[in-house]
Amino acid sequence: MYAIVNIAGKQFKVTQDQFVYAPKLDLETGASIDFDQVLLAEADGTVSVGAPLLAGAKVSGKVLDHVKGDKVIVFKKKRRKGYKKKNGHRQDFTKVLIESITI
Repeated sequence: MYAIVNIAGKQFKVTQDQFVYAPKLDLETGASIDFDQVLLAEADGTVSVGAPLLAGAKVSGKVLDHVKGDKVIVFKKKRRKGYKKKNGHRQDFTKVLIESITI
């Protein structure tokens, strides 16, 4: 069984007992969360597609931790001008454990 769910504006394909690194959510560590924007669900070979959402479908999870992603280097250069600029960025993520999927 799997589902495609919208979490903070991004779509994730989730299964039960899976870890998902979603964009940062304003929740405490250990908090329970329900995602009701389920776009598609599959159970026992039967695929249910929403138009645009599945009515009554819900994915519940638990916030495990708030982490940072890998560092991305942003390097800008203009040749023959002596212009170089180097910046780094680390994106904030929330680690979520998917506990159950109900259709």
